[in-house]
Amino acid sequence: MDTRPEIARAAAETAARQSYGKLIAWLAARTRDVAAAEDALADAFAAALERWPRTGVPEKPEAWLLAVARRRRVDAVRRRLTSEAGREHLKLIAEEAEARMIDEDLPDERLRLMFACAHPAIEPGVRAPLILQTILGFDAATIASAFLLSPSTMGQRLVRAKSRIRETGIPFRVPERAELGERLGAVLEAIYAAFAEGWSDPAGTETRRRNLATEGIWLGRLVASLLPEEPEALGLLALMLFAEARRGARRDTAGEYVPLAEQDHALWDHALVDEAEALLGRAATMGTIGRYQLEAAVQSAHAARRLRGRTDWAAIRGLYEALFSIAGSPVVAINRAVAIAETEGAVAGLAALYVLGDDKRLNDYQPYWAARAGLLARLGQGAQAVEAYDRAIGLERDPAVRRFLQAKRAVLGQ
Repeated sequence: MDTRPEIARAAAETAARQSYGKLIAWLAARTRDVAAAEDALADAFAAALERWPRTGVPEKPEAWLLAVARRRRVDAVRRRLTSEAGREHLKLIAEEAEARMIDEDLPDERLRLMFACAHPAIEPGVRAPLILQTILGFDAATIASAFLLSPSTMGQRLVRAKSRIRETGIPFRVPERAELGERLGAVLEAIYAAFAEGWSDPAGTETRRRNLATEGIWLGRLVASLLPEEPEALGLLALMLFAEARRGARRDTAGEYVPLAEQDHALWDHALVDEAEALLGRAATMGTIGRYQLEAAVQSAHAARRLRGRTDWAAIRGLYEALFSIAGSPVVAINRAVAIAETEGAVAGLAALYVLGDDKRLNDYQPYWAARAGLLARLGQGAQAVEAYDRAIGLERDPAVRRFLQAKRAVLGQ
């Protein structure tokens, strides 16, 4: 076994990225105690970082982590339970802990856990964040950023939701079709949020977000394969594949940001685009149009530039109008305003943006300020454009996008 500390750390990080949700799902499905499963697995990872540099990385790191986590959970139950019922529960868990640990013994129960987190007994606004934390190990601060909430508020909501699962005995199962309803919506929202978080780290340099886009697509494929007659599941997968297809064109050879309208479509992954188009076409035959199908249709309209040589902004505006009517979020409204500017001019686009000015969630939302700055610049309102660019630059996390915005600001000469 290789006992070099850097090899041990890398192995632990790889196991965390690849197996966190799978291990949490397996542990939590037995007791419905998500928080206890997270604590036990955290102890297991801590033990790995302490032991593997001395003893070497085990042949099957996932199995090692699960065995340690199970022992930690048994110890916790032993300390907490003293009644006869508690001792019987402990006995069952202890018997499980003695089972032979091989990879084949660990079924993938992530989809079951996702639907447990999306149960009607869980507060609607916390279902998607809960899935992100339990399946992908996001911390509360990362989730809060994605959902425009404070870390403390998000942390409190997640703790309450996990307690709710334990106290009410929410089952870990994929619901029958009649029960799907909004629970599927929460699952799809969480998958898309995971993909988007990984998509925002194009260079793959942040450990906590590395491979999240790939993980989101994997989860999307899983749901679409299990629910092939659900058009929104197909629409979400199509949406993610359209975006993933452009990964290679998002940066130039120097690593600088390239906006969608300026990307070389020859660099797109045309096989992924074709797969996304096929999925969207299948969804369109099912009679129900929803948010993800419309968002995927927007991406399809952008992708059509590879065939037509131009962007059909009128079609994109119409799709955003439809999307705004069913999902009137500020993010949709910003994109709708940009499409209005492309079809009616900057004055109309800016007017559509100004309508959103009272939404406090936009104060720290970079795309709003970047869109506003661009439209102000087109109208010759240099001082106001500079102010908006400064706000956008200060909010942007990606260095390449920040440089892109700084270049736009520099052109204004102020």
